[in-house]
Amino acid sequence: MTEAAIQELTELGSVAAGCTACGLAETRTNVVFGVGSPTADLMIIGEAPGQNEDLQGEPFVGRAGQLLDDLLGEIGLRRDEVYIANVIKCRPPGNRDPRPDEIDACKGYLRRQLELVDPSVVLTLGNFATKLLLRREVGITRLRGQVYPWWNRRLVPTFHPAAALRGGGSRVEDMRQDLSLVRDLLDAAVPAAEPEADIEQLDLFS
Repeated sequence: MTEAAIQELTELGSVAAGCTACGLAETRTNVVFGVGSPTADLMIIGEAPGQNEDLQGEPFVGRAGQLLDDLLGEIGLRRDEVYIANVIKCRPPGNRDPRPDEIDACKGYLRRQLELVDPSVVLTLGNFATKLLLRREVGITRLRGQVYPWWNRRLVPTFHPAAALRGGGSRVEDMRQDLSLVRDLLDAAVPAAEPEADIEQLDLFS
């Protein structure tokens, strides 16, 4: 990434901080734009900020964030070496799923984050983000454990860490296996599976 691109990413965060494009601006405490390295090979994408994230202005904090940090550490990565963002930058009231109009209002930020950071691997956390980005109707339990071509990159779906904590040790172990896939991809050891559809041509942002 060039210095100009890093500057653009910073400026984009400043624009997002004052965004009023949807009704979530009226109920948020903080915009949660993204955090981490602007030159990361791995970008992690979740659904939307929760209560802790809304209060602190940073994605994946609290117990869920600690689990994510621990699992990243197991594959030799620190939080500041990856880039973490959400589909939606403001917390939906009651942590409900984002609505279509909110996704439409916010998707330009994520699109530009992807273009500027330009990761080789994307890790989606949870059912909502995974189904949205892959354009699939089946749930995360069936989608995880595989590598998908996506936007000329490789995408690995896994459970949301908050759901893994609720689901107990087996889901945490599933996340551990998915993160191991990410490590192999970063080391160029795993090819993407043949997609059921031409996933790399499906565009969330059309």
